[in-house]
Amino acid sequence: MSQQYKSREERRKALASKKKKPKKKGIARKIVFFILLLGLVGIIGGTSTFAYFAATAPPLNDDLLKGNMSSKVYDKDGNEIGEVGSEKRTYVKIDEIPQVVKDAFIATEDVRFYKHNGIDPIRIGGAAIANFKEGFGSEGASTITQQLVKLSFLSLDKTLKRKAQEAWLALQVEQKYSKDEILEMYLNRIYYPGNYYGVARATEAFFGKDLKDITLSEAAMLAGMIKNPDLYNPRKNPDLAEKRRNVVLNLMVKNGFISEEEAAKAKQTSITESLVEPKKQQNKYHAFIEHAIEEVRKKLGVDPSSAGLKIYTTIDTDAQEYVEQLLNGDEISYPSKYFQAGIALIDTTTGEIRAIGGGRNQPIGGFNYAVDLKRQPGSTIKPILDYGPAIEHLKWSTYHQIVDEPYTYSNGNPINNYDRSYKGQMSIREALADSRNIPALKAFQEVGESRAKAFAEKLGIKIDKITEAYAIGGFEHGISPLQLAGAYSAFGNNGIYNEPYSVTKVVFVDGTKADLTPDPVEAMSDYTAFMITDMLKTVVERGTGTRARVPGLNIAGKTGSTNFTEQEKAKYHPERGAAKDNWFVGYTPKYTAAVWTGYEKNEEKMYITKREQQIARDIFRKLMRHVSDGDSSDFKQPKSVVKKAIEKGSNPAKLASKYTPKNMITYEYFVRGEEPTKVSTKYEKLDKPSGLSINYDQKTNAVKLSWNHSESDVSFEVSASIDNAASKVLTTTKDKSYVLSNVKPGSVYKFSVTAVRDSMRSDPASAMIEIPSVEEEEQEELPDELTPPEQEQNEGQDEEDQLENENDNEQNNGQNEEENQNENPEQPQTPNDSTQNGNQGGGPTPPQDPGNNFNRSQTGGNGSSQTETPAVQQ
Repeated sequence: MSQQYKSREERRKALASKKKKPKKKGIARKIVFFILLLGLVGIIGGTSTFAYFAATAPPLNDDLLKGNMSSKVYDKDGNEIGEVGSEKRTYVKIDEIPQVVKDAFIATEDVRFYKHNGIDPIRIGGAAIANFKEGFGSEGASTITQQLVKLSFLSLDKTLKRKAQEAWLALQVEQKYSKDEILEMYLNRIYYPGNYYGVARATEAFFGKDLKDITLSEAAMLAGMIKNPDLYNPRKNPDLAEKRRNVVLNLMVKNGFISEEEAAKAKQTSITESLVEPKKQQNKYHAFIEHAIEEVRKKLGVDPSSAGLKIYTTIDTDAQEYVEQLLNGDEISYPSKYFQAGIALIDTTTGEIRAIGGGRNQPIGGFNYAVDLKRQPGSTIKPILDYGPAIEHLKWSTYHQIVDEPYTYSNGNPINNYDRSYKGQMSIREALADSRNIPALKAFQEVGESRAKAFAEKLGIKIDKITEAYAIGGFEHGISPLQLAGAYSAFGNNGIYNEPYSVTKVVFVDGTKADLTPDPVEAMSDYTAFMITDMLKTVVERGTGTRARVPGLNIAGKTGSTNFTEQEKAKYHPERGAAKDNWFVGYTPKYTAAVWTGYEKNEEKMYITKREQQIARDIFRKLMRHVSDGDSSDFKQPKSVVKKAIEKGSNPAKLASKYTPKNMITYEYFVRGEEPTKVSTKYEKLDKPSGLSINYDQKTNAVKLSWNHSESDVSFEVSASIDNAASKVLTTTKDKSYVLSNVKPGSVYKFSVTAVRDSMRSDPASAMIEIPSVEEEEQEELPDELTPPEQEQNEGQDEEDQLENENDNEQNNGQNEEENQNENPEQPQTPNDSTQNGNQGGGPTPPQDPGNNFNRSQTGGNGSSQTETPAVQQ
């Protein structure tokens, strides 16, 4: 029975199972239907969107396609200063273009060019996969036809709207023109550095030859450059250009245009072997205009040479002309034709570029030393990576104390100052003014690498990987004068950073306007900006940058220089004190300028001598004086900052007291709420000497004074008067005793002892003594021999002469000390130790005590006892 039951049960389950299968089919059909429905909706929606975008696309324009519309450039006041496009184009027909050039471009940009109708679905599929993996816009699927459309009508923005319009216009172009006509227009429209357009003009500019004579290596280089003209410019980056050329050669092999052997032979050709020197510039604003055109290309993706644009720039033509005069005129005496300089001048508050000094005798399309240069910044980086972040994050004051001492990097390698000496405890203001390396590294370490890196990046200085060497400018990859000018301008603009820009707006043919003004960025607190600025003013006023000073102009700035590696020293043999690069970067409330000087190409001499290191400061000074005529504005102190009178040497900082000597007071800035509240007691009024006693020794005819004092780091000024005559200083001594010889018998001596330390003085401790007369001495002890009265008188006169001589010596010594102090007013005067010579020291004579009454008691007013002669003490 059980087995039959089991059999029935199994059949029942089997039947139930068969009944459920149709239900699964129903769910599957619903899923498929839903997917198809979504697809249909997507197609309808996509088609509608595409139709909308296509309807808003600009119409085809033959002049734009063929690049017949040049663009005009205007200065900051709206005056036309140049036209770009037509003068730099050599148009060639398709049958005049060598096959190797066509093959290089087709293999690289659109290998299926002759097979598609303007849009390549296969290429779109490959790009879609890449975009899915790496994000939208990571790889393009544009055909040559689409690229031509993009160059002629559209921006390079990677948006769905632009791609839809591009595809629609590409289909129209393919219907209107043949493949050869499209390729012809494309190869005559391509942009190359130096504002050259088309393969024929580029061949002339880079290789100095006709297009018909171009080689495989040269064709591959031209085809490779268009991906990023500035990056793959062989004049700027020959190594990158060579790698890109070889990529093109590999693609030509892959797609069957050339053989492996031909590619290998072409790769053996040096990328610079066939390059010719660029032609001399013709437009005096050329360096600026070239940069402005490149800015338009990067920001809008349009080709200014043929788009018929109106480009409104920030150039100050007067400043630009003067920059060219500084570089190529007689204003500066340069050491040789190989000596180069790059200058960037911008508006401090807006970031607008006013002038660009691209270099000395630089040709069209040549290297721009203000923009393209990437060199180590040296000590100009210290406000950006060291002290700026320390004030921002740690709220250091300008007085913050730091010790300049023998030191090492964290890895144990030693670090030195430029003079290989150490100055001990000092403020960060003084450390920056004298460009000390060790305090800068310590500040960097306190802040931390991550915060220092983030601070710099907010100022437009991108750093891939930061190390401690960056603290003093030891960058792996350098920065440009324009970057440094932009970063420093934020310090003069209350901490607001504006990326330097040369174009304010662009007006298209149809009247559409594009605003290219970048948005301001709050890079730091206003207290950081102001305090760094005030420290940098000290650099110019009395630090390493005094040569850049302009009377009447409030300038903040910093010097910088770089060293050679050991390998470079062995190669170039620089003289002692020579540098590889020299910088000066500075700003006023209105303008910011960065100047680099050095050698780029000169195998005979690649170093800057000490004398030549002044040139960067000379250029800056002359430029600032020219553009800032009559400007006396200063940087405004924000409410977040307070100014305090601080006693020098106090650590932590203490407020100066009313007794602090003037030469020991410095005025420093603090973040509000972080200022010191304790007042220094170091220079409060000194206690007067105690226990003053006077002893007369009849045998030696001398008076000995002795006293006590509560402090050890003081000196004592001893004065005396005879018979109520004017008091005269006898000596200034560290000892607590003094002996006066050859005193005058019968006279009354009044002594005063005053404690002194620098400019501080105590109240005097005073005492009197009457020297016994000759008669008194005879009563006590008859001498072996009487002294004639004339001799006594002479002895008395000799004693007075001694006092006068001592006082004269004191005045002379005091005068010498004052002169020495004036030579170095920053260092406190140290009193002379007069224990061996009582004629050293000096100071103001204390007021004379009018008291004349003598008390012949044995005990003076201060409790001291007299054992041999009567005295009165006060």
